[in-house]
Amino acid sequence: MQDVHFIGFVAAQYGSEIHAPAGPVVDRAYLRAAAQAHEYGGFDRVLIAFHSTAPDSFALAQYVASVTERIGLMIAHRPGFQAPTVAARQLATLDQLTDGRAGVHIITGGNDAELAQDGDALTKDERYARTSEYLDIVKASWTSAGPFDYDGRYYRVAKGFSAVKPVQQPHLPVYFGGSSDAAIAVAGRHADVYALWGETQAQVRETIARVRAAAHAHGREETIRFSLSFRPILAATEDAAWARAEEILRRTKALRAARGLGPAAVPPNEGSRRLLAAAAKGDRLDRRLYTAIAAETGAQGNSTALVGTPEQVAEALHEYHALGVTTFLIRGFDPLEDAVQYGRELIPAFRHLAAASARRPAAA
Repeated sequence: MQDVHFIGFVAAQYGSEIHAPAGPVVDRAYLRAAAQAHEYGGFDRVLIAFHSTAPDSFALAQYVASVTERIGLMIAHRPGFQAPTVAARQLATLDQLTDGRAGVHIITGGNDAELAQDGDALTKDERYARTSEYLDIVKASWTSAGPFDYDGRYYRVAKGFSAVKPVQQPHLPVYFGGSSDAAIAVAGRHADVYALWGETQAQVRETIARVRAAAHAHGREETIRFSLSFRPILAATEDAAWARAEEILRRTKALRAARGLGPAAVPPNEGSRRLLAAAAKGDRLDRRLYTAIAAETGAQGNSTALVGTPEQVAEALHEYHALGVTTFLIRGFDPLEDAVQYGRELIPAFRHLAAASARRPAAA
């Protein structure tokens, strides 16, 4: 069985849908505690997110690397705001300094209003076309033994070269998100790991087929891997877990009301719309998928949950693994506390289940 990786989430300050942001905007003590909790809990990587108003993901990743020893980094990066040759050298340098722990999560962005905050006025399809060129150049910088030229619509490079190469060969892993047709086309060409939000099993099966079809055109359908993001809600019993889920929904509504937020607007990005399409079919799908929080928040990001005991949620993850998912990005509504619980209970439960399944003889 192919190894399954678990990715956590670290932010610059404590906060979630049920916790108003607390502490300084860059809270080093919290960032250190969160990073070390994930490392101690057996996570393989941690995501450092990107937003147009948030602290810089590269700088945060450098700090996380400095206070940990083993855990990998999944650095969210938005192409188009710096030269791709510069980004390639930054990432390769970080990979060298961390002895091969760096990974990059390419997020082109589907929200025009957020992109405008950084001065980007391109259309979504134009942004994805630019992303494809950007990654062409980044990968050439990582892998070319000599100077290279590039002549595209958005970028032109003459005799580009990077003296620093990644420790990881042929290059550090490229994670990629986006559910539009334009995004899927770029994923098929460039993604090492295609990242989905927590959709139903039917939706995941459909998306994996779409991405593999796009990768087929580049001879990559057998090598591309898939990541799925959830917000597990755990408790000692199933009833207690569902009660906790309903309490999280209540607190989410209360915090939104306290902030003066009304009903969530229709999201501009395809990934959020897919989550809302699932939510329209019911709050509880596929036995453990809880969609009510996504519906309440307009599916602004990773917002669907798997609910149950650690063993039950591990079984649900195993079902997604059978569909072809090999990476799970999990984070909680109580960010630090849940990370500790995942490391103590959920990840071991999944590993135990996977090992037992691998030992089980195949059906005749």
